[in-house]
Amino acid sequence: MTGLSHFDADGRAHMVDVSDKPVTARVAVAEAFIKMTATTLALIVEGRADKGDVLGIARIAGIMAAKKTADLIPLCHPLPITKVALDLTPDESLPGIRITATVKTGGQTGVEMEALTAASTAALTVYDMVKAVQKDMEIGGIRVTLKDGGKSGRFENP
Repeated sequence: MTGLSHFDADGRAHMVDVSDKPVTARVAVAEAFIKMTATTLALIVEGRADKGDVLGIARIAGIMAAKKTADLIPLCHPLPITKVALDLTPDESLPGIRITATVKTGGQTGVEMEALTAASTAALTVYDMVKAVQKDMEIGGIRVTLKDGGKSGRFENP
C-alpha cells in the first residue's frame, strides 16, 4: 500500500494527518462537459428552459458543491475555501456545455476534489434542469487540468 496516503500500514482507510504540513496558497482547476442535442442546447442558450436559468443555477450548484465536498467524499478534509468560480460555456461543436471549475484555498491540503465536485455537480445540474426534454444527455471529461501549491508543486494536464 505504499504511495497511497489514504491507507495506513495495515491497509485500512484513514484520513491523512496534514497537521505538520505548512499552510500554502493552493489552486485547482477541473473540467467536465455535458453533451446534448443542438435543440436542447438552443433551449438553454435562448433561456427557454421551463425550470429557468440553466447555466446560472448550475453555476450556483457547483459553488455549493465545492463547499460541501468534505461532506460527500469520506476522506476529504474540510477546507477554508477562499474562491470558487465556474465557467459554463455553450459549445456547438459538442453540442453541449463545457464546464470549468476553479477553487482556491490557503491550507494544508489541495482543492482538487473540490474542483472536481464543483464541475461534476454543475454538469449534473444542467442535466436535471433539462432532462424533461432530453434524457440521453452524456456527462464526461471530468478531470483535473491544473493543480498548484503544496509539496508536490504544479501539475498541468493539457
